[in-house]
Amino acid sequence: MAGMTGMPLVPGNNVEIYNNGDEFYPAMLDAIERSQHSVTMEQHMFWNGQVGRRFAQAFAEKAQQGISVKLLVDAVGSPALSDEIQKILRNSGCQIAWFRPIHWYTPDRANHRTHRKSLILDGRIAFTGGAGIADCWLGTAEHEGQWRDIQVRVEGPAVLAQQTGFAQNWLLTTGELLSGHEFFPLPEPAGDLDVQTILSSPVSGAGAVGTMYMIALQCARDYLYIANPYFIPDLRVIAMLDDARRRGVVIKLMVAGKRNDSWWARQNSLRLYGRLLEAGVEIYEFLPAMLHQKTMVVDGAWATVGTTNFDNRSFALSEETNICFWQPALVEELRQIFIADLARCQKIELGTWKRRGTWQQTKEKFASLIEDQV
Repeated sequence: MAGMTGMPLVPGNNVEIYNNGDEFYPAMLDAIERSQHSVTMEQHMFWNGQVGRRFAQAFAEKAQQGISVKLLVDAVGSPALSDEIQKILRNSGCQIAWFRPIHWYTPDRANHRTHRKSLILDGRIAFTGGAGIADCWLGTAEHEGQWRDIQVRVEGPAVLAQQTGFAQNWLLTTGELLSGHEFFPLPEPAGDLDVQTILSSPVSGAGAVGTMYMIALQCARDYLYIANPYFIPDLRVIAMLDDARRRGVVIKLMVAGKRNDSWWARQNSLRLYGRLLEAGVEIYEFLPAMLHQKTMVVDGAWATVGTTNFDNRSFALSEETNICFWQPALVEELRQIFIADLARCQKIELGTWKRRGTWQQTKEKFASLIEDQV
């Protein structure tokens, strides 16, 4: 994995897993409050609402203390960031910049987005995962208004990679070059865990997250547990899944069901169910709420949590971040979370899929026209 992606395993870290907004938002806000030197955030979804205002106030309090607060927000992913929140941030001294805003004279910017969700404190603690800053992530995924998601907290030298990703895009957006110990402190061990941070960017031509997923599929020998809201594999991935099944790998795929925020992704995913089911892949749709986490567990030996959807947009068009680890207890924790979520899913049967109506198949064919853009 390190050899093919060019991104090393970094020793000396601690990693914690948080389920849903009621767990990860308090942990993130506490880390902001404890920060002493810098706060940086690269965020695809920073929306108006209770959560957005609370984070804005936390950022403002740190800026008023004289701590550097720099926020990079995707211009397409965060159209709902209100003037009220922006005023709170700017009046307190926070720096906020918009990643690749679109104007009538810059249509070429539309595809390349930052899909990262990185919050980095003092260059020593970082959070990432599927969640943005918005009210839809509050709660415990009990009903439609509470999205199901996972975030990880990383502490230690591996945080440098997430800070590097932020710094590169901050430079691209603002022209400001970050340096100094407040952003890049000398590495100090915080645990005994090796962590690999996969940074992927179309600017550098490094589709590293796609490579990471392909390696995981190819190396699996016992099982593959994949949770991803938008699963739109190309023919190469379908062939690799088929090969894995032929060598006896159990593959369980958990996806967003009818409670889905993307009609286009939903239709494209449904269209491909047949090929996957015929190959022996078990497909489960999460029922209570929108499933939004992006995780994979392989053979009880390796796991990843991050921002990357299993589709062409994440692989080729967006800035993404995934955290990978090999520590047995942590991998088992993620496996147990996956198993618990299966109890709230409906298993899709091949016969049922084949009996879907003509109108449904028409919608799938129509959606397939922009499969590479979803």
